[in-house]
Amino acid sequence: MSIAEERIERLHGLAREAATEGEFDRSREYVRLARRIAERNRCGLPKSFQRSTCDACDVYLRPGRNARVRVHRGRVIVRCHDCGATERYPFD
Repeated sequence: MSIAEERIERLHGLAREAATEGEFDRSREYVRLARRIAERNRCGLPKSFQRSTCDACDVYLRPGRNARVRVHRGRVIVRCHDCGATERYPFD
């Protein structure tokens, strides 16, 4: 595992903790920093990280707090309460 991947994992944990505490602005900064590290080092973000963040506003999504999660016809539908963006992906 490269240094960039380790830092992305660490930022993922920090974003999760900040969102749990209700500090969504701080979690948004952690998500933006992790995405920037991934871009500069040409490594992808983990699937769990991608699916727990909003692509439009970079906030870490917490179901029931700032995101609505539904399962419909074999898909998971996640809607961000902050910006209203919707993500759909197949149910695994």
